[in-house]
Amino acid sequence: MERYLAACRTQVQRAAEDLPPVTSVFVGGGTPSRVPPDLLVSLLRTVPVLDGAEVTIECNPDDVTQDLLDTYRAGGATRVSFGVQSMVPATLGALGRSHRPENVELAVAAARSADLACNVDLIYGTVGESLDDWQTTLSSVLALRPDHVSAYALTVEAGTPLADDPARHPDDDDQADKYLVADARLTAAGLNWYEISNWARPGHECRHNQLYWSQGEYLGVGASAHSHRRGRRWWNLRTPERYIAAVEDGRSVEAAGEELAPPDRVLEGDQLSLRTRAGAPVTAFDAAALDELAGLVQLEDDRVRLTLEGRLLANEVAVRLRVP
Repeated sequence: MERYLAACRTQVQRAAEDLPPVTSVFVGGGTPSRVPPDLLVSLLRTVPVLDGAEVTIECNPDDVTQDLLDTYRAGGATRVSFGVQSMVPATLGALGRSHRPENVELAVAAARSADLACNVDLIYGTVGESLDDWQTTLSSVLALRPDHVSAYALTVEAGTPLADDPARHPDDDDQADKYLVADARLTAAGLNWYEISNWARPGHECRHNQLYWSQGEYLGVGASAHSHRRGRRWWNLRTPERYIAAVEDGRSVEAAGEELAPPDRVLEGDQLSLRTRAGAPVTAFDAAALDELAGLVQLEDDRVRLTLEGRLLANEVAVRLRVP
């Protein structure tokens, strides 16, 4: 861990002179809370952030102590994101998660004590998870009054144990039912949707994720991290060992990159924006396409926004975007 974090610090320091003002930081891509907090904070302190920047650290609820979160806060963190997934033990077991639901309650209380904004990540659609189980998860999480909730449909990624076991693959209709329940419950509790899988209390939308959805610029630090600058995207070496070796040898950590042609960038921007409450510009659709999408979108102030039903079929809407 020491060598890896040292390599990350070096990457930041080498990039610092060419960095624009840093408005947000998100420490994720694994389980950062397994790293000794002083070591993690030493990385945060190398990042030249603007006053008022949003700094988020992902945490496993089982790792959380008051000292851990107090150290994060003293080191510049403003927000924590807890990988909760479910508050039902059987569902957690099916997902391969080890934490106990009561640890989530303790973790959120510790975040409050440390004056950190709090996000809770949830996953729905696990085989064996009933609608009552999902209601239990939502009720338990809402009782904690989080500032932000991310609720993602379980997806099957190639090369994972889930992909190799079709009996465990999620059901689309089940996931749609659970999404509708989540939206109703979260909205009633004062958390408003601002991206298909994200709800927040006013003023607590995740600024870092909004940067991604608006095609902003960002620097990816660490193994496999992705970056975007001046219309070009690139990604770092995949394994920690190769990444560390490249930094220590003074070599580039870039594995590969790409630059989208202007029409492709416009289309990608419309696709990303369509996922958000802001919607896509009306010029991104032909009139005939808008007629076909009746009930899935609504037109307001020259923007095309997804309806609740449209959010369930967002990909179907997106493929009807006009190709520049």
